[in-house]
Amino acid sequence: MRILAIADTNPQLDYPQFVAEHAIDIVMTLGDLDRSQLIGLERVTTPKIGVYGNHCSGTYMNEFGIVNMHLNVWQWRGVSFGGFQGCVRYKENPDAIMYTQQEARELLASMPPVDVFLTHCPPRGINDEEELAHQGFDGLRTYIERTPPKLLLHGHTYPAEATMVRQFGSTRIEYVHKYKVIDIDLGEA
Repeated sequence: MRILAIADTNPQLDYPQFVAEHAIDIVMTLGDLDRSQLIGLERVTTPKIGVYGNHCSGTYMNEFGIVNMHLNVWQWRGVSFGGFQGCVRYKENPDAIMYTQQEARELLASMPPVDVFLTHCPPRGINDEEELAHQGFDGLRTYIERTPPKLLLHGHTYPAEATMVRQFGSTRIEYVHKYKVIDIDLGEA
């Protein structure tokens, strides 16, 4: 499976052309994007799934035909996908998509296992920072320890190349900033 993952910064791609030229099977958005950065994605016919980031409006997915994966499970080609939106609450803003650590733990407690997990904010201790705004979710760390996905994709933070976590137990970790093409064999049916 070939994935085009997009997060945090405008990739400035001609989406239909890029998807065709790179034989993309599925497009994944990982948040902190706005409508103007996604223009053209509505013309892409391959499946599109995503989660919102803390700076997202929370309103653009339907317009672009993106399946919202927040606390949802979606099956495609024998592979299960799930997701979690937003980041750790670091300020009071009723329009921002943020959760306290406790809220995230409670929301993720009943999330079923999936093969691929999309998240804006990473799990605690994986490519995150101690600063509250870029701290990872404790509940997401618990989730991947309890039911490890084969692949977890995230954006939001700015890990150094030298210390970037790329594997956690049996879970492959893919950090995405701007865009990234990812090839993975998930034993598709």
